[in-house]
Amino acid sequence: MSEYQYYHFRAIDRSLTPKEMRHLRDISSRADITPVSFVNEYNWGDLQADPRDLMGDFFDVHVYLSNWGTAVFMLRLPKEVFDTQTLNSFSVEPYFEIEALADYWLLTWSLGESGEDERFEEHDGGSWMTRLAPLREELLRGDLRSLYIGWLRAVSEDDIEAEREPMALAGLGDLTAAQQALAEFLAIDPDLLAGVGASCRAKCGEEDAAARDAWLDKLPPDEVRGYLHQMLTGQGAQAERALRRSFADWRAKATAESGTAMCRTVEELWQLADQAQKVRLAREASARKKAEAAERKRREVWLTKLAENFSKSWRIAGKEAARGCAGAYDSVCLLLVDLRDAYNLQGNLDIFQSEFEKFMAEHTRRKALVTRLEKIGLR
Repeated sequence: MSEYQYYHFRAIDRSLTPKEMRHLRDISSRADITPVSFVNEYNWGDLQADPRDLMGDFFDVHVYLSNWGTAVFMLRLPKEVFDTQTLNSFSVEPYFEIEALADYWLLTWSLGESGEDERFEEHDGGSWMTRLAPLREELLRGDLRSLYIGWLRAVSEDDIEAEREPMALAGLGDLTAAQQALAEFLAIDPDLLAGVGASCRAKCGEEDAAARDAWLDKLPPDEVRGYLHQMLTGQGAQAERALRRSFADWRAKATAESGTAMCRTVEELWQLADQAQKVRLAREASARKKAEAAERKRREVWLTKLAENFSKSWRIAGKEAARGCAGAYDSVCLLLVDLRDAYNLQGNLDIFQSEFEKFMAEHTRRKALVTRLEKIGLR
């Protein structure tokens, strides 16, 4: 089987210049290059450049996939978005890494050595870029949950030294579509993700509301005036970004000052995962029972209808058997099973057996049919 590698880079904050596009063309003659993107697939060979360098110079988002199970997602963010302490608290190699560039942070989420050779199929890369790219805007607005998901990948792999989660975050039980996609991309244990989220859905939501009120009460009037001025001059999106980012920074510092008392241990997270697994298995078992009951009901309706004219069904079975082909024999087997169950539903299995013997007396020389009936227990 040939190799498959997919590289997708996207520029968001600014478009590429013609000179930059020519530079990228020198790197790859086959790539699909536009003012906002660089996309290429390789079945043989590799990209003749370091993705980190391309991110540092040109792009804001990157997705890399291979058919041997490697998956990497990168984001470039302005340095002022996060402080070093906040980012480093979530960093755990090789699953979530941070690199400081001159004016940017380069964040890298990686699946690590997954060993899932067929997980990422060809032509699947574009959908991942579409699903994951919104995470950049979420981070610009101060939403740290994607950082937590990167850290959680290490927990999912049981490859972590930390004893506690890096920060107590609200909303882990109500992830955005992009955050859910990231958890899927990184193959986070579903029960671990559900357990982590379920335990803080109500508690963290109440604490988050109280924290917001406390933060708003402490905002300096000049800062509030600045945000309002932005909103009145058509810069509402920038004002919201700045507000959310300021609140996130305040929360991070408050968590650090309060120590780790609010943060759960890794052992507690796995206990929550066990609880979530039990809930999931019970839910799945209940769903199976409902589905089975619905199927039994549907079949009873069908068998009752079949019983309204047994003689017609026996004639159909005889005509199908007389056709003497494999497809007809398969149809006969299905019909005879239904007839048996319909007779049995009415408590007349002995009548079915009598009619079946008459049927077989006419078709006993059809060896292929007899073999099929033996396999399904009718002979």
